[in-house]
Amino acid sequence: MQTVFGATGPIDSYDFRGRTDPRIVWDLMRAAGVADAVIEARLGDCFAAYVAELDTVIGEGAGVRVLPGAAEVVRALAGRQDAVVGLLTGNIEGGARIKLRPTGLWALFQVGAFGSDEIDRRRLPAVACARARALTGREFPFEDVVILGDTPLDVDCARACGAVAVAVATGQHGHDELAACKPDHLFVDFSDVAGTVARITRR
Repeated sequence: MQTVFGATGPIDSYDFRGRTDPRIVWDLMRAAGVADAVIEARLGDCFAAYVAELDTVIGEGAGVRVLPGAAEVVRALAGRQDAVVGLLTGNIEGGARIKLRPTGLWALFQVGAFGSDEIDRRRLPAVACARARALTGREFPFEDVVILGDTPLDVDCARACGAVAVAVATGQHGHDELAACKPDHLFVDFSDVAGTVARITRR
């Protein structure tokens, strides 16, 4: 943002957690007094600079840590005939690819919905369901969708469309904070892989 817009806005006090990448840039640049037309015109340049820097920072992935049970849960779900595994994230697609590159998990996500698709996280489930429908020819009503996340905004995203909300306290929000959002399922982590999969796939 400093390179492209000449400002960062109130970045030290901004709460990034659970927000889409475009939402973050728009909020911070508006707070810095940057005109909407300038933000719109330069947003692509901003994300191009971001992806290039992220690629350098991530590198070969020595600093990337997969949280307990996460990879195993994704693999277990990807191996089921009754599930389509998607990546729904506030990251722009290019950023998500780089972050997941060292984990080997990218290929397991059959569809994706990204911050680069919608600035409003609540709209991403519809994007994911449309892509799953195009892939499989099947309908995906929201009540059959399960959204896993580690922030209150992930729970809100699920609630907004009527999906099942699964929260895991491995991020920057603690167990009690996530419990206050009343998700359908709440995990300390996903280390109990079989138990996790059984709970989130039970109807």
